[in-house]
Amino acid sequence: MTTLSRIRIGSAPDSWGVWFPEDPRQVPWRRFLDEVAASGYEWIELGPYGYLPTDPAVLAEETGRRGLKVSAGTVFTGLHHGPAVWDRTWAHVADNAALAQATGAGHLVVIPSFWRDDKTGTVLEDRVLTPGQWRELTTQTERLAREVRECYGLRVVVHPHADTHIDTEENVTRFLDATDPDLVSLCLDTGHYAYCGGDSVELIETYGERIGYLHLKQVDPEVLAGVHAEQVPFGPAVARGVMCEPPSGVPALEPVLAAAQRLGVELFAIVEQDMYPCPPDQPLPIARRTRAFLRSCGA
Repeated sequence: MTTLSRIRIGSAPDSWGVWFPEDPRQVPWRRFLDEVAASGYEWIELGPYGYLPTDPAVLAEETGRRGLKVSAGTVFTGLHHGPAVWDRTWAHVADNAALAQATGAGHLVVIPSFWRDDKTGTVLEDRVLTPGQWRELTTQTERLAREVRECYGLRVVVHPHADTHIDTEENVTRFLDATDPDLVSLCLDTGHYAYCGGDSVELIETYGERIGYLHLKQVDPEVLAGVHAEQVPFGPAVARGVMCEPPSGVPALEPVLAAAQRLGVELFAIVEQDMYPCPPDQPLPIARRTRAFLRSCGA
């Protein structure tokens, strides 16, 4: 077994069914912190802004006494709309980036906005961007990455995501080819990329210098086939269990981690098993089993 010495394993509120700052169906934040530490993880993401304490001193105390460290914050953006949304976007980004910086994190995960509502399935805009919208998406993302680096010292990693405009292999590679490697890196989410038909190992081997961060996730192929056949939106697809517990789904994580290790750089690999909504007692046993599985892979 290869020791994955360059891979830093963590988990996130997402793996506890947390998608929103407040929701009665989500576990309280103290329980999340207790359970993620009990599962054997030492790295976490902040999740939706406002779920964990936004006072840096409180958050540092709460994570520190559990032996936890923060790898990244996360933001959603609609940068293909161009300069008109910049001020609103930056206000949201600045709050997240400031908290991430204060916790010692080095990354900001940037997720494109959905083209259809992830709960209702309502189509919000065309799922295909115009050439002009592509230009705005790439130039505004570069601007965001530059500002985040200069103001907060964080590295922007863009997260391809189901039901967004950066999803398939074609769109991911188009985005990478059109953005500055010195500014924009990728958060490769293995589950989302498989959901949209991509091959994570191939992407790592082809665009290795652009891989700045990993989310570890698997999809259930049978559930996914039904989701695609019925054109189910992402939120209801998650409720169906399209994202499943490793190692029962695809892609196989061992070759993904091995390919990432071969890049020769330090990489975070954060477990994110979408489970919203889920019973409060469901996440902890899954998290423990997943951590044990990743140890068996050398991570």
